[in-house]
Amino acid sequence: MQVARINDVDELARLSTAWNRLAGDVPFRRCEWLVPWWRHYGPAISSVQRHVELFTIGVYDSGELVGLAPWFLDRSHARGRVVRFLGSGEVCSDYLTVLASPGREQDVADALADWLSHAAQTDGPDRWDMLSLAGVEKNDPTLSRLVTQLYDARASVYVQPAASTWRIDLPDSWPEYLDRLSKSHRKQIRRLERRVLDTGQVTLRTATDPAEMREAWCYLTTLHQRRMQSMGQCGCFYSPTFSAFHRDATRALFHAGLLRMHWLERAGRAIAAEYHLVGGRTLYVYQGGIDPDLLRDEPGRLATIATLRQALAEGFCGFDFCRGDEGYKAHWRATPQETVDWRIAANRSGARLRQGVWAVRRNALGWVRRRLDVSSPPSDG
Repeated sequence: MQVARINDVDELARLSTAWNRLAGDVPFRRCEWLVPWWRHYGPAISSVQRHVELFTIGVYDSGELVGLAPWFLDRSHARGRVVRFLGSGEVCSDYLTVLASPGREQDVADALADWLSHAAQTDGPDRWDMLSLAGVEKNDPTLSRLVTQLYDARASVYVQPAASTWRIDLPDSWPEYLDRLSKSHRKQIRRLERRVLDTGQVTLRTATDPAEMREAWCYLTTLHQRRMQSMGQCGCFYSPTFSAFHRDATRALFHAGLLRMHWLERAGRAIAAEYHLVGGRTLYVYQGGIDPDLLRDEPGRLATIATLRQALAEGFCGFDFCRGDEGYKAHWRATPQETVDWRIAANRSGARLRQGVWAVRRNALGWVRRRLDVSSPPSDG
């Protein structure tokens, strides 16, 4: 196994075919999502007091890419050299991990742990103080193995529960899905179907070409911002970096067949819009917007009903509401999947000192020190 750091974004983009093969069916892990994130957020994050650089690590076997850690290095005087996932921050990318070929998770984690342990002890450009890995699946096999190996190499490990992701495992038909809902919710949905959807008062439209994509994007951003501003909030698309990233990422994902931009239309007017990512047979509900002047007509609920019905008709087996513990997700019978935030300090005095200063506040912040006991990441046994 050979391990190499990738410092150049163009070199990283050239790995797209092998990278996407490792990413599998999770769009947030793909080149089309993470490379645009770096191109936009790398320059945006950097400042006089903060410097960022690519810290993506490739793991190779006989020249073949079998593992990839899609990371960057966030360096400042106060925090030291902190390694984070590409896609972090306000974009809120879900299901990020260290990518590995199926069956090679342990090999990749072990090779990466060896490389990191050595790099932490050097004075060169690969030195790091902290791995800050947020919102990862609690039982992620590759990351669990990596954390265990770093702990065995005397790294200091802390973990904190994070917001869950929420997924509906779809049945074979819409009537079967309705049977899962509470009696009152089922009654509300059937009323909206009879009164609105089945009478043709509103139509679900899905972008099928670049021109419709631009149209749908305009509906989404406008409706989202209007709704957020009506509640006294800025809205996601207030951030120019967020908006620019998504314009590039959506174009790339649409070209790859991994994006659905929907809108509900009534009398020629968009009343709701939805932004979904496609991963295999799962739809990931990333963002939406509704007309704040039409709340009595329940455009948000109508959009969810319409897109769920379409997902079932097209044979999707998963409808993922992504991260966030909002109450409406359980109302639609989505089930939570636990995630955690890892904070791992290198086995070096300076890194441990920073971890120790931070750890004074850990109890108030909900962090706990992780030891190799029954609640630890899985070990060799």
